[in-house]
Amino acid sequence: MEIILKQDVKNLGNKDEIVKVKNGYGRNFLIPQGFAILANESTKKVLSETLRQRAHKEEKIRTESQNLATKLATVKVEVGAKVGESGKIFGSVNALQLAEALKKLGHEVDRKNITIDTEAIKHLGTYTAHVKIYKDIKVDVEFEVVAE
Repeated sequence: MEIILKQDVKNLGNKDEIVKVKNGYGRNFLIPQGFAILANESTKKVLSETLRQRAHKEEKIRTESQNLATKLATVKVEVGAKVGESGKIFGSVNALQLAEALKKLGHEVDRKNITIDTEAIKHLGTYTAHVKIYKDIKVDVEFEVVAE
C-alpha cells in the first residue's frame, strides 16, 4: 500500500514522502492517527504541485540549516550541574539542559532533535550529542558538563 505522509514519522519517512507500508499498518494506524493519507492519482498530483511550489523555499531553509550546522560544529558548550562531594551529579544531564545551553549561546535547537548516546550523564566530563537540524543535515556537538 502506498501512502503520503502528512508529517514526519520516525523510522519511516519525512513529510510529503510517498512510502510503501503494509496494509494493516497504513489502514489501522497511520491513516486513522492522521499521520498519512492514501496515495492515489489525484493526491499524487496535488502532492507534486505542492512540492514544486515549495522547492525554492526549501533551498533557502537548507542553506540556513547548513550555516547553523557549521556554527554548531565549532561551538564550545558548557552545561552546568550541581555536583556532590564525590564528583557525582545530582540527577542527570539530558537533552533539555543541552538545548537551553545552546539557546544561551544564540542557537535555537529543539530538544526533540538532540540525541545523547550515553544513557544517563551522571559525572562531570566531555560528551557528544547528535543534533538533527534538518532532514538530512546532522551535526555532532561536543559539550562539557561542569560543576555549578
